[in-house]
Order: sequence, then structure tokens, then C-alpha cells
Amino acid sequence: MAAAALGISVLARLVWVLLLPNGMNFVDLHVYVDGSANLFGGNLYDYTDSSKTPDFPLPFTYPPFAALVFYPLHFLPFGVVAIGWLLATVAALFGVVWFALEMLMGREAMREQRWRTAAVAWTAVAMWLEPVRTTFDYGQVNVFLVLLAMVAVRSARWWVSGALVGVAAGIKLTPAVTGLYFAARKRWVTAIWSAVVFFGTIGLTYLLTPGETNKYFRELLGDARRIGPVGSSTNQSLRGALSRLLGHDVVSGPVWIAAVLVTAVLGFFAWRALDSDDRLGTLIIVQLFGLMVSPISWSHHWIWLIPVILWLVYGPLREAAGARVLAGYWLVVTIIGVPWVLGFFQDSIWTISRPGILSWFGAVDVIGVLALFGWIILAGRPRPDRAAYGSRARETMRPAM
Repeated sequence: MAAAALGISVLARLVWVLLLPNGMNFVDLHVYVDGSANLFGGNLYDYTDSSKTPDFPLPFTYPPFAALVFYPLHFLPFGVVAIGWLLATVAALFGVVWFALEMLMGREAMREQRWRTAAVAWTAVAMWLEPVRTTFDYGQVNVFLVLLAMVAVRSARWWVSGALVGVAAGIKLTPAVTGLYFAARKRWVTAIWSAVVFFGTIGLTYLLTPGETNKYFRELLGDARRIGPVGSSTNQSLRGALSRLLGHDVVSGPVWIAAVLVTAVLGFFAWRALDSDDRLGTLIIVQLFGLMVSPISWSHHWIWLIPVILWLVYGPLREAAGARVLAGYWLVVTIIGVPWVLGFFQDSIWTISRPGILSWFGAVDVIGVLALFGWIILAGRPRPDRAAYGSRARETMRPAM
């Protein structure tokens, strides 16, 4: 049944892409592929694609190392790249679900049929949640980056973990926040090695394309408006939510700084409230903090909500009051696609709305994260019945599908 659901989901997405007039959107994948073709031409960051977004021509916004990684793709027909990208994204999504369940239940449990079935079923469900739906639509890279982070956390080898995070940060800066996870787990060598590998990616591109590397890190880094409209409803970061609520871009001013400090304090105490062996819980807190403080966190960046839902359903606090409510909140928000729906109420993607009910709806992810951190602090207080969670869970839990 689960395999059939996943197969139908994949087939439906393929039909959407191949048969519908605007099915092969893949606007971000176009930027990756066509933009990277300009890596050695000296105009990587002058390139824009306006074929799907005439009101906002899309530039290449990632570090030059990302262009180096994507560069071979421009030698292939785009249709082949697009279908391959879609299928690879499904495979990576399955990997994200699998490793999330494995961190909760243990590797031995994942050999059991019921957990294999749960992984397949949750992958089918995840394909219809907004972060993944929009990832498919745009041909985005975020599922792959989440998978790299989860494999890095899973590995006990410092050089493997650090290299994976360093490479992921070299492709897109935001995975660098995973270094906080290694710090929280006192894996200091791994954290340092991830930084070394990241700077190694910069050094490599500086040797190959010094002009593009200098331009990105000296001129373009930190220019959020180049990435997109900060006030758009699909920007679910603290900066986006606060800007919509206040009616103007708060940039990195006092309001934003205060909000970041509050989030950091809540995140710290939420982490302290977790069991010491709750790796997935720690990783989730770190990654949600990264999404909150980033200037731009589009709705398709929030792939981490899938591990969040799994952690709430199967994790050590699954029986605490409110766990199902929070899991239901994230499922409803992501199935509906609240940021996407709100996009129909915007006069322009560049318009920052004045305070009102739509602005509060536009803060659904921010509110959800703050509520989750607060709930963990209250529900995660040490209790005797959680002491043997790791050994008991595999015996007592059943897939809630």
C-alpha cells in the first residue's frame, strides 16, 4: 500500500511535468544550469533568467562553488536534466525520511518491515507538503542539502561529517549552521574540519575564477534584495515575518536583533531540555534556528519540517501533551501551503503589507517554531519514564500511518 502510494505520487508528478503546459517550470534549475554555464565566462553574476518570472529576473545567487558543481549539467539536454533532477529529489527525500526514522528508532529497527513501510509511506506524504511541492516546481536543491546534513550527523567519522557540511555550505551558505550541531554534541574537530572544507571550496574557486569569487564574497554577500523580495509571503524568516507585521523592511536593525536573541535563548533552553542522546531533536533545533535568522527563508527552504513532524510523531516526547497538536499544526500548514495561498493576496511580490490578519497568517512558520521551542522547554523536563527511551521505543512503537 505504501509503495503504491509513493509510486502514484511519483507518477502524478511526472505527468504534471510532461503533459501540463506549465508543468516543466523548474525555474531555479534553469538558473543553476544556464547560470553555471557562465562560470568561466566572467559573467556568472550578471546572468538572469526571466522566462518564468518577468517581474523579477532571477540571478545566480549561490557561491561560485555551486556553479562549479552544477557546471557539467549544461552539457545535457535540459529535459533530461529536469526529469533526472525530479527523480533524484524523490530519492533524496526518501533518504531524509529514512535517516530521520533511523535516528529515532535505531539502525536495527530499520531492518524491520514495518519501519521500511513507514519510511516509504512518509515519503509519499512528504511529496505533497508545500516545501517539497515547491521544490519540485522550481527544481530546487534544498532536499539534497538536508540529506547531506543528515548523513553528516549520522556518520561518526569526523572527516566525513565535516567534509559533507563544508561542501554543502560551499554550495549554499545556509548549511553552515550545522556546525552548531557539532558544537552542541562537542564534536569540535568535526566543526573545525567543516569550516576548513568550506574555506577550501572558496580557495578552489578563487584559483579557477578569482573574479567571480571576489565579486560574490566582497560585493554580493549579504544583499538579500538580490535574492528576492524580503516582504513576500513566501519568505518565512524572522526578517520576512517582522517586515510584513511592521509594514517595512526591518533589515538587521534593533527589532530583528531582539527577535534573533529571543529565538536563540528559546532554542538554547529547548536544546537543554532534550535527552542527551536525542540527535534528531538537537539537529532540528539548530536547523530551525538557521531558517529563522536567515534574511530569506523561502517556503521551499523549510524541508526540515518533515523531520520535525517525524520527531513529534515518533520521538521521545511523542506522548507529551501537545505533541500531536504541534504535529497536526505543521501538517495542516504544509498541506495547505499557507505562504503560497497568501501570495494570491499580494498586490506585488515587492509590496510589504501593513499590519493585519494576513500578516499574522504570513508568520505561520515563525510562530510555529517559537511555539515548538517553548513546548520543548516545558515538555522536555527530565522524567524517569524517558530514561530508557532508546531501548524501549523499538519495542513499543508502531508506525502511526
